[in-house]
Amino acid sequence: MGNCFSEVAAGRAAIGGTAGDFRNPAGGPNDAVENFLRSRGHHGLFSQIELSFSASGLRDRDVLFKSNPMMVLYARGKNGALEELRRTEVVLNSSSPTWITKHTLIYHFEVVQVLVFRVYDVDTQFRNVDVKMLELEEQQFLGEATCVLSQIITQPDQLLTIDLHTEDSIRSTLSKNCGKLLVHAEECVSSKTAIEMVFRCSDLEYKDLFSRNDPFLLISKVAEGGAQIPICKTEVIKNDLNPIWKSVFVNIQQVGSKDSPLIIECYNFNSNGKHDLMGKVQRSLAELENIHNNGQGENLFFPSAGGENHDNKVLKSQLFVEKFTESVQHTFLDYLVGGFELNFMVAVDFTASNGNPRLPDSLHYIDPSGRPNAYQRAIVEVGEVLQFYDSDKRFPTWGFGARPIDGPVSHCFNLNGSSHYCEVEGIQGIMMAYTSALHNVSLAGPTLFGPVISTAALIASQSVANGGRKYFVLLIITDGVVTDLQETKDAIVKASDLPLSILIVGVGGADFKEMEVLDADKGERLESSYGRVASRDIVQFVPFREVQSKYH
Repeated sequence: MGNCFSEVAAGRAAIGGTAGDFRNPAGGPNDAVENFLRSRGHHGLFSQIELSFSASGLRDRDVLFKSNPMMVLYARGKNGALEELRRTEVVLNSSSPTWITKHTLIYHFEVVQVLVFRVYDVDTQFRNVDVKMLELEEQQFLGEATCVLSQIITQPDQLLTIDLHTEDSIRSTLSKNCGKLLVHAEECVSSKTAIEMVFRCSDLEYKDLFSRNDPFLLISKVAEGGAQIPICKTEVIKNDLNPIWKSVFVNIQQVGSKDSPLIIECYNFNSNGKHDLMGKVQRSLAELENIHNNGQGENLFFPSAGGENHDNKVLKSQLFVEKFTESVQHTFLDYLVGGFELNFMVAVDFTASNGNPRLPDSLHYIDPSGRPNAYQRAIVEVGEVLQFYDSDKRFPTWGFGARPIDGPVSHCFNLNGSSHYCEVEGIQGIMMAYTSALHNVSLAGPTLFGPVISTAALIASQSVANGGRKYFVLLIITDGVVTDLQETKDAIVKASDLPLSILIVGVGGADFKEMEVLDADKGERLESSYGRVASRDIVQFVPFREVQSKYH
């Protein structure tokens, strides 16, 4: 999601916890317990749990500055292998970070689920790199902690404090002080209702008399034990005492209910990580909705030193809710259960990086023996599964990244060669159009997904406008990393409200790591260049070798 640092202008990119990771648990089940439960008609005891993370006392690896910590969460399998589950955002210049990124997983009573936490100091040269793309060996290791998920669940207030250590501190008789990690667990309440809010403040008080005041909002929920758990924040607005921020999105699942208390704190951003509190309010979503409906502001207050509410200092500064909208986030299954018909669409990468189609080492090579190439296999493997859900078997099919005869490079052209319609008949029709296109276009570049996604989204939006009950699945087959990453993110975020999903299949031996940025399987919602967060995850990326294993 955009910038990986949580305390800069892109700070709101760290809105986390609205989606989750429902991977299988790390450890295997206890056979005796599992057999006992099954013999009595049970299939395991489980709950959906959301984990929140913070740390204290982290080491400062730099002489002049504190660390820029990021936490990486792993699951340890029975064989000892680690599977990476989540990376938090990076918090600038802090030895006691509270990360906004959450992780959702399934807690199985009968399974030993071992979690490993590693904290890294991320060098400032990587501030514009998405956290998914960071090479961990290039960052400074601050410490590691291990626990079993059940240890967190059984703690008072479900809050576990673990000592961080390094390999040196394990070997040495003198244990180094690497700090502590705090992990909070909370059972998720299933909800598909999302709230979009726009906040503004008026008459904020100066905190820096001789420098700028750069306010941002931090929104937290209050856990059962009274602990504050941050759920989202706004961007930082430079030098403004009457700021209006971009939209923030909150899922009811994040906060529990519309009546659950929220704490909204306004801070003045400081690059040293010591942000000045400018005031706060405590209100539920229901109360924030009333503030919006009444059009009146809520006075911020400054908490008293003794913690007594009646001694709080009420400020002239006010918080306004400029926008409050409630919507239901429908899932793919919702659409199918609701009677929507599936419609299959295909886009094929014709960029020059695929190699000369006339040579055997090309991914587009048509073998005279009839042996299908990688693109043909992907079309058949995925298409044969999806076509059964498509009643008319008429598939919009495009190519991108090629130069038609005597024409400019096109990043979305009809694969059948027609200038009027894009549909072909059945999987065989896709294969024939693909083979024909190879003889009528010249491979070019760069690799742009934006135009194809926008075209598919237009078809989906026209269907919605006409009252159609159709759900569209766009298959993009590509050999390389997308060139227009931000434009692609913008197109995906814009399409996230539509009945549309995108399956990107990578063929060939390229490094597809960057493509994972588009796939929000681990909960990081995509954010557009204009600050909007995707309403749901609509992209799945998978290398073709995994598609073969799934569909063979």
